[in-house]
Amino acid sequence: MAPEQRRSRFRPCIDLHEGQVKQIVGGTLSDRNDSELKTNFVATQPPEYFAGKYRDNSLEGGHVIKLGPRNDEAARRALVEWRDHLQIGGGITADNAKEWLDAGASKIIVTSYLFPGGNFDLERLRTISSLVGKDKLVVDVSCRRRGDKWFVAMNKWQDITTMEVNKENLDMLAQYCNEFLIHAADVEGLCQGIDEELVKKLGEWVTISTTYAGGAKSISDLETVNRLSGGQVDLTYGSSLDIFGGVVSFDELVKASNQ
Repeated sequence: MAPEQRRSRFRPCIDLHEGQVKQIVGGTLSDRNDSELKTNFVATQPPEYFAGKYRDNSLEGGHVIKLGPRNDEAARRALVEWRDHLQIGGGITADNAKEWLDAGASKIIVTSYLFPGGNFDLERLRTISSLVGKDKLVVDVSCRRRGDKWFVAMNKWQDITTMEVNKENLDMLAQYCNEFLIHAADVEGLCQGIDEELVKKLGEWVTISTTYAGGAKSISDLETVNRLSGGQVDLTYGSSLDIFGGVVSFDELVKASNQ
């Protein structure tokens, strides 16, 4: 009997900014100019409310992202609510990675630490992988499009690195981690559709668990990602969800993901 074909699933998120759960237009985050920030949604509920909701619906593999400073306490509260089931990203380095695992994260997510000065540092990847273990490491290769290629973006997606997102580089990174998180920063938070070309390429390239985020606007996008990636890529929904002020029913999406 042939093994059952893997299907793309819904992966939840908790994005934290200034200690609050928010949904932000990805390309407007900046260290330099807060006036450019475009916010789609600010939650009245604390982060642990959303962590509990994900737990109650058995939504594994979700991520908590700290967008800038003053988010540590909020992140810890979310992790405690569903200990060992949520990943943590934002400002993670070799110096604090174990601390976040001890705080209840299932895995740690790294980007900027791997790119000092915008250039990839393999030694840093080896260091943090050996420190926490390959099975506890997610590499965030969130990217921005340049022509017909994609390049890793760091520092809240403001700075473009020299690393292209392609099969060769993903295969190299996969030697040291067991999951990728990929925000398409150009469409993140816009609710105007996913980057279908990137999703299709990821389906061809990746050999480990991979979650794509950016632009999801309807439940049908989950099936689109499943079709384009051959079930190899999971999909994060943010601003479009009703729990974040959008129009997509969280409950209906959970049902669709579980089919």
